[in-house]
Amino acid sequence: MPTTKARKAKPSPKKPQAEAHDNQKYDLRTRLIHGSMRTPKWDYSHHVVPPLTSSATFRLSSSQRGARGFFEFACDTIDTTRQVPIYIYDRLDEPTRGMLEENLAAAEAGEMGVCFATGMAAISASICALTRAGDQVVAHNTLYGCTYSLMTNWLPRQGVATRFVDMRNPKEIAKAINAHTRIVYFETPVNPNLELIDIAAVREIVDHANKGRSELEQIRVVVDNTFATPFCQRPLTLGAHMVVHSLTKGIGGFGTDMGGVVIGPKSLHNVLLMYRKDFGGSLSPKPAWNVLVYGLPSLAARMANMQKTAQYVAEWLEQHPKVEKVFYPGLESFPQRDLAETQMVDYRGKFAPGSMVYFTLRDKSGENHAAEKFINYVADKGYCITLAVSLGQIKTLIENPYSMTHSAYLAVDTNKAKKNGHGRGCETNRVEPGGIRLSIGLEDRDDIIADLESGLEHA
Repeated sequence: MPTTKARKAKPSPKKPQAEAHDNQKYDLRTRLIHGSMRTPKWDYSHHVVPPLTSSATFRLSSSQRGARGFFEFACDTIDTTRQVPIYIYDRLDEPTRGMLEENLAAAEAGEMGVCFATGMAAISASICALTRAGDQVVAHNTLYGCTYSLMTNWLPRQGVATRFVDMRNPKEIAKAINAHTRIVYFETPVNPNLELIDIAAVREIVDHANKGRSELEQIRVVVDNTFATPFCQRPLTLGAHMVVHSLTKGIGGFGTDMGGVVIGPKSLHNVLLMYRKDFGGSLSPKPAWNVLVYGLPSLAARMANMQKTAQYVAEWLEQHPKVEKVFYPGLESFPQRDLAETQMVDYRGKFAPGSMVYFTLRDKSGENHAAEKFINYVADKGYCITLAVSLGQIKTLIENPYSMTHSAYLAVDTNKAKKNGHGRGCETNRVEPGGIRLSIGLEDRDDIIADLESGLEHA
């Protein structure tokens, strides 16, 4: 199984200056700030900040050059490390997005990256580009609400079925895989409850299932790494075939732009580019530029600080009498602590539990009343905690997944119950009513706790 490579030693300052351009000698945290330095996507060797393009179409000097550009698009036999692409139309390819894709691939230790307009566009591409009518996806039984909706509402219309299992138990994955399975899909940490899936264990099962299968029948492991970000975890080094991200979240970091990316091997580059060309959903240059210039370069600094605060807040919540349970990979009480320490590590190999905290309140009703009362008070009276969806921003965000980001589960289960002649049904809903998702930002940790304490007093 692939493993995270040991950190390379930094070059001695006494070495000749010419060697300074070999950026592979530098730590990845440094390379996320300085980027490729030299890239065939655009010659910007005199720009301290990479330039931004704003052209939907590109001038072609001849029809022959245009024909060559179309021929070379999505053609991995062309050496793009030596040859500048022929740009034709933004939806196909453009320089700013191309530079971002290079840096995102480096951040995840992947061979290539393809950016999309949103995280859901990237998730849809990762699944739809690899499946056809009659195929099956095996997925973890808890996912982001819109991903769950995609798999239960839209994939069936294309003849693609999804089997939901508890992937914390590898045997369940093996049971669910059949001749039609093409993708094993999961998030880790899971949105919203922070369950962890052992990536290496899943890959071992998939490798066994792939024995004797043709290339077209191969099963691929696709991991949503949005919660962890590449700073805390790099699934490709642990056995995943493809990684997806919502760039809107931790990588973007500031909550100003939407975007998504699929990262993986060069062998899947063409199909993803062709999918983006034909289905649309290309990431525009301006949000790509913001992630390239502000998001990725500041990722390590933001995450290093946010996870320190997350640890402090999680430990405080764990001691509060009104809090029933707290889930955070950095807590000693976290049920999968050993896996967390093995799988969630930063670029230096240090444990990196992330910035997301999930907790529930003591509520005798067994419903959502205490959580709603608490969140509503914090939203109205708090200063540094904001009631809003999304996560990974410099501002601390709070929400109730059951009624907000993961309400698709409730909608599907309610419809099932109605068809069966029952009232409200939740036989497959693993998103509990009283769960609270807290995305820690960069505020002072005591200020965050002050807002939480005030809200808990009124819960």
